[in-house]
Amino acid sequence: MICRISGKLVEKKEDSVVLDVNGICYEVFIPGAVMQCLGDSAKPDGSISLITFHYFQLEPSKGFQCLIGFLNEIEKEFFEKFITVSGIGPKAAVRALKMPISMIARAIDMADVPFLKSLPGIGEQRAREIVAKLQGKVGKFGLIQDTRTGAKAFTGKRDIQEEAMGVLLQLQYKKFEAKNMLDEALKRNQDIETAEDLLNEVYKQKSKK
Repeated sequence: MICRISGKLVEKKEDSVVLDVNGICYEVFIPGAVMQCLGDSAKPDGSISLITFHYFQLEPSKGFQCLIGFLNEIEKEFFEKFITVSGIGPKAAVRALKMPISMIARAIDMADVPFLKSLPGIGEQRAREIVAKLQGKVGKFGLIQDTRTGAKAFTGKRDIQEEAMGVLLQLQYKKFEAKNMLDEALKRNQDIETAEDLLNEVYKQKSKK
């Protein structure tokens, strides 16, 4: 079982990195929450050390090994708790954990289903299952000091959503209806950066119906 890996960072992808370890390159998947802090942990020579979760991905016709990397044991421990939720495997967890772990932990403890729904691949039913399984068990992870980049990004999304909500209410949509349309638009396009883009996405979807 591979529990740690150290090597030179030679490639950075959207949800993984490639490390050169004495001439052998390993791809290590990295949750977005960890990726945001990865640059601060690299040494001057470009090398980096990761704690890893090592598992075997089994499919009907093949099986392969997979490494998921973290900067410390606390991040790994949260990940291991997160994947105890029914229907969330390691790969799905890597995709879902885009926001700082401290924010996700607090959302779980406060049963903030809308926040959890905003995580990639997490729908309302899964968000409720996360709360049911982990509420009251992840308090210490809310103390992680990891909110610098992610919190700013999330606050920006919330501001955009509130601005778009105001416009829809002025257009005589009911609040619950407007909220559902905005949630669906953000789920379809997570790269939206302005309220105008968000409203355009809502319009695009309504015009198809």
